[in-house]
Amino acid sequence: MTTLKEKTRDSSLFRKIYIIDLLFCTISFLQIAAYVLLVLLFIWGVYLTFYNQKKNKTIFTFSFGIWINAFLIISLLSILINLSVTFFYSLVMFLHIAICFVIFYGMHTEPGFNFRLELYQIATTVVYIVTAANIIGIFCLLIDFRFEWYWIKFTIYENRFTGIYVNPNNLGFTSVAALAFCHILYKKSFIDRVKKPAVNKILLALCGLTSLFSLLLCDSNAAIVLGIAYVFVYIVCRFFANPPTTRKKLVVKLGSLILIGVFLVGATLFIRTICQAGFSVVVSKTTSIVSLLNDDTQNNIASDGTQKQQNQKPTEPSSSVTFSHKNKNIDSGRTKLWKESLDLFKLSPVIGISNGNIVLYSQEYLNGALSYSYHHNDLHNGFLTLLVSTGVIGFLLFAIFGLRFIISVSRVLFMRKNSFYSDDALPCIFSFLFAYLFYAVFEKALLYDISFTVILFWLMMGYASCYIKKYKHHDDWLNIKDLIAKYSNPQKGKKTSEPTDITSN
Repeated sequence: MTTLKEKTRDSSLFRKIYIIDLLFCTISFLQIAAYVLLVLLFIWGVYLTFYNQKKNKTIFTFSFGIWINAFLIISLLSILINLSVTFFYSLVMFLHIAICFVIFYGMHTEPGFNFRLELYQIATTVVYIVTAANIIGIFCLLIDFRFEWYWIKFTIYENRFTGIYVNPNNLGFTSVAALAFCHILYKKSFIDRVKKPAVNKILLALCGLTSLFSLLLCDSNAAIVLGIAYVFVYIVCRFFANPPTTRKKLVVKLGSLILIGVFLVGATLFIRTICQAGFSVVVSKTTSIVSLLNDDTQNNIASDGTQKQQNQKPTEPSSSVTFSHKNKNIDSGRTKLWKESLDLFKLSPVIGISNGNIVLYSQEYLNGALSYSYHHNDLHNGFLTLLVSTGVIGFLLFAIFGLRFIISVSRVLFMRKNSFYSDDALPCIFSFLFAYLFYAVFEKALLYDISFTVILFWLMMGYASCYIKKYKHHDDWLNIKDLIAKYSNPQKGKKTSEPTDITSN
């Protein structure tokens, strides 16, 4: 009984089960069972939220708590002021926000918590699951095994590769997440600090390769933006791990970053086009071979052992797949939703209308662009959803919190007298979080969605907050005067001591 009680109060165990269950919620055939389990896990999360607050005083002790607490108060006021038939949904979203803040972001308030070990365990599990899912999906694609059954569009969804996932956008985001986890697990220094066996490099390569193919074939523009931004921000971290000692070097690095950014965008779009065209041909040939084999088998059975027909031509698949959007609008209908969000914002610009009323108010007071359906129940923009839900006050409070968080992580990465670039996970986490801000412009993201996409963001926020807490007390920060001195006086900007590795335990 004591062991069970301890398990129910183990926030780390909850985070690991919760994030994996949400991953299963995006996979066909596992989705229903995963959602049933999610209800129980959500109740567990609510219990842990109150328990952690009672035990660790989380909302009073976590970093930048004044802004988070003010945001929670504004969110609750918005729900109460805009009381409607959707109150229960708004309440569930409020509890979801509390779980994100207290259990995930607030993990740095847990005494004696080994955040690197948890990150290693979750990253390893996700890599195994995603690799298996990608292999199954690509194999089924090559043999032309696809079908539609209710909401399940197996392998192909509206001419786009979806593998064994429910939606191509789920596949795209999960692929980028898997690539980021592979990157973290590849870092030797991180593995050494975890004191766990290194993940097999063949597995990491297989996961990376299949995830990259899946990302390109699913044609998810938002996921492509996330992937490009991740790579670009990581390169920025590498470039400025040691601040440039002269203005000339600073200009050279900035110019190089611009060229690298242009190259990444152009190369990714070119490779995606080539990959989609190439796979379209490969799938067409393999499906023709499979159809021929099936026809031969049927003919042999029908002829009762007689000789096969000669010169039989391969049968083409019922429909060719090009792996590109059927809807050629680059916004995929988002512009209509974003215009509706501006009208929703005008209904209550100061305090917001609360998240649960977004669809209801669109139907009752506006053009009805939003509806209770899979594709039109959200604004598909995390920032607009936040603005409409909590108004200007809530949006500014959240923005201040985010800005202060970014500054704190940036100080750990860049603002040190001694060069700081450890082969640790923080640069990868920072790159993913920063890239996610671009991704949130186009998808259900940031906060108001109980999904793998949102929870992974807050999980990464939690790990970054642990790094901030671990290293914020070191007294060798650079200030603005130091930086100006580096660029204005090269001799003064030269290092006087060898760099130290502050990340050692």
